[in-house]
Amino acid sequence: MPDPTSATGATASRSSLREIAGIFLRLGIFAFGGPAAHIAMMRQEVSRRKWMDDPEFLDLVGATNVIPGPNSTELAIHLGNRRGGWRGLLIAGIVFILPAAIAVGILAWAYQRWGTVPEVEWLLYGIKPVVIAIIVYAVYGLLRTGLRRRTLLAVTAIVMGLALLGFSELVLLFGAGGVVLLFRLGPRLGKRGAGAFVFAAPLVAGKLGLSAVAVPIGFSHLTLFLTFLKIGAVLYGSGYVLLSFVEADFVDRLGWLTEEQLIDAVAIGQVTPGPVFTTATFVGYVTGGWWAAVLATLAIFIPSFIFVALLGKILPLVRRYDWAGATLDGINAAALGLMAAVPVTLARASFVDVTAVVIGGASLGVLIWGRVNIVWVIAAGGIAGIAWRALT
Repeated sequence: MPDPTSATGATASRSSLREIAGIFLRLGIFAFGGPAAHIAMMRQEVSRRKWMDDPEFLDLVGATNVIPGPNSTELAIHLGNRRGGWRGLLIAGIVFILPAAIAVGILAWAYQRWGTVPEVEWLLYGIKPVVIAIIVYAVYGLLRTGLRRRTLLAVTAIVMGLALLGFSELVLLFGAGGVVLLFRLGPRLGKRGAGAFVFAAPLVAGKLGLSAVAVPIGFSHLTLFLTFLKIGAVLYGSGYVLLSFVEADFVDRLGWLTEEQLIDAVAIGQVTPGPVFTTATFVGYVTGGWWAAVLATLAIFIPSFIFVALLGKILPLVRRYDWAGATLDGINAAALGLMAAVPVTLARASFVDVTAVVIGGASLGVLIWGRVNIVWVIAAGGIAGIAWRALT
């Protein structure tokens, strides 16, 4: 791929901006199922267009797992940056976030007006099995081409098992990085091995240090903005971790939300595509209207753009150092293990009857042998769910 910093690269980047906008806008509209599903969809788009090979894609997945913020959104930003420079970075992130933010904003308005969340359970009934098929398909492809060493495959399997047992995502990521580092380099590490811990320590310390930031109680737009800016800058893990932050700040500390409203925020996140961090849009609207919804959305995502921009400068240098490359390999393997655990945990809630199993199996078959764009498979699953509701 041309270097975006060169004249030729700049031309190539400009010519690809429309492509970037189209791809990530489509993903933002159809990206149901959480980060693992989003990453799987991005992997298919990248593979179809030959933007990069699977090992390089896994490097980006692993890197986004060790910085705070929403992993799949940061991956979209990273891919946009690789393809179109800083303009691609902005476009990919914005158009991926925007459909979810708009959808959540509309649902928040409906919630405030009527006090309920519109029901779309039969749409999700058909989509959930498709999401599992998408993740399984992507994990298989990445295992086959992205991880070629038996050690890394073993790490992936172990992390998957530990994730299913409830171990912390962050502990598993950095633990796997350290294990692979020690296994590969061993006695050769010497003092340079300390760099592996330097690679991780600022992130963990930042999380621990910044989580104590306090702001005055009582609604103000500045308080709202700073609180979500803090959350976006320090939060690791899944959308459920986000909800624990929202509960601590907006329910317990500030008293702006009730527990019931928090539960409804969870429901909103489940029925909308795209990043679950757009829960901030819901909280902003419920507490302060449209302007507050915009501020909350901007605040929670701004750190991701900054982190990815900085990471884009650092990541190409990582592979030059043995210790850093080994650590990143371990993190990549762990990230894939975490991703592989997702369909297992989703299966109980998704495969609720024979019809759901058939939808999931058919979707996996189409992805493997039909090579159909994932967006159309998701659309077909949603239609199948609605049709089944009409027939029953």
